[in-house]
Amino acid sequence: MRLPAALGASSLARRLVLLALTWSIGALVVTALVMGLLFQRAAIRRVDETLSDLITNLAAYSEVEDDGLVFAPPFTDQRALRTYSGRYWEIDEPTADGKVVPLANNQRSHSLFDSHIWPLPDLEARLKARPGRTVSYNARGPQDEPLRVRAQQNFLPGRKAPVIFLAAEDRSSVDRDVSNFVVATSAAFLLLAALLVVAIVIQVRVGLRPLFDLRSEVAAVRRGKAQRLAETYPTELVPLAQELNALVEHNQQVVERQRTHVGNLAHALKTPISVMITEAGQRPGALAEVVERQAVAMQKQVDHHLRRARAAARTQGLGERTSVAEVLDELSRTLGRIYRDKGVAIDWDADEDLFFLGERQDLLEIAGNAIENACKWGRSKVRVRATEISPERFRLLVEDDGIGLPQDRRAEVLQRGARLDESAPGSGLGLSIIDELARAYGGSLSLSDSALGGLKLEADLPRAEA
Repeated sequence: MRLPAALGASSLARRLVLLALTWSIGALVVTALVMGLLFQRAAIRRVDETLSDLITNLAAYSEVEDDGLVFAPPFTDQRALRTYSGRYWEIDEPTADGKVVPLANNQRSHSLFDSHIWPLPDLEARLKARPGRTVSYNARGPQDEPLRVRAQQNFLPGRKAPVIFLAAEDRSSVDRDVSNFVVATSAAFLLLAALLVVAIVIQVRVGLRPLFDLRSEVAAVRRGKAQRLAETYPTELVPLAQELNALVEHNQQVVERQRTHVGNLAHALKTPISVMITEAGQRPGALAEVVERQAVAMQKQVDHHLRRARAAARTQGLGERTSVAEVLDELSRTLGRIYRDKGVAIDWDADEDLFFLGERQDLLEIAGNAIENACKWGRSKVRVRATEISPERFRLLVEDDGIGLPQDRRAEVLQRGARLDESAPGSGLGLSIIDELARAYGGSLSLSDSALGGLKLEADLPRAEA
């Protein structure tokens, strides 16, 4: 079944709430309409019964004189004695052409004064079709008030032609009572609808709470706060939870196989390359120099691509989270000792609840290469900051007070093996490693001028919840 556009929302809770509200409010509206209609019919029925009693008394006590004239009883209703009181009666007679006209001697209630009760155009035909029965209809009164009219055709002793008794009553009070009832009922049903909305929302939230808990637990696994789903769920969700656990375990197994494969490949390639470099070094000559130089280049390329493969494999894993503060503290102490003679001071700061969504080794490589590069080119000060960007990302900022890097060379140093100063030690892979690892984790690396005077490195990295 195709749902309406309003109900085809992506939210299951919204869909359930809208469906429940649709049938609930629809049922309330129908109930309110039926109750209003029943109340109106009951009120009109009471008026009709009163008018029927009046007609019955008129028919019972009306007299026919010898000349055929009809005279109504003098008693009638007290309200019928007051002009335009709202209670009226009249005795009419049908004509040969099917019309209904007042008697020649104008037998009607004093309340009508000089007016008449308006008959339906087909009243005589309707009464003839229902002999002895009454016909009810709505009309307008002497003062244009709404009337409820009841008519009955009777034969009186001593008169061959039938007469028609009409009784009418002002229905303004009835309409007013019906309106008041509808307003009161509508207010009550609106209050009930508001309570139903609250009850339905609570019901849906409570009913779907296991799904919300499942979502939160899956998010905890994805963000590294849990290894698997451990909560107890309703029977309907147990198969889903089991399948999700199986999927997590399968992904972990795939990642572990990738790591094993990468390790085996690294061992298979590094050993022959190391042998080539060693043999070339022991046999000086032009050919040996070419072999050694190409073997070293091969070793750098192998290290580079194996590092990327390991990072790609690790980013597919779940449950890995690393404290940023612990890694920065370890690196600052290690590199501080290495560059002690140069007099470089490393000033770092990171929140204790800031975590990297990935393996510790990768964060060590990213931060280690960045800080080591700053220590190498800085004069005396290196500043490191790790700050939250959003619940899913954080920024690693590393600055130094060195000579900086011209803007036109910043893209160049991110290339594999590129070096700013060929006389300085190193492979030239430091910044490219940071860039590639950051990209492997869905982040980025940017270089700019530092307020300290040197280079500012900013790495955008994934953040795990505390």
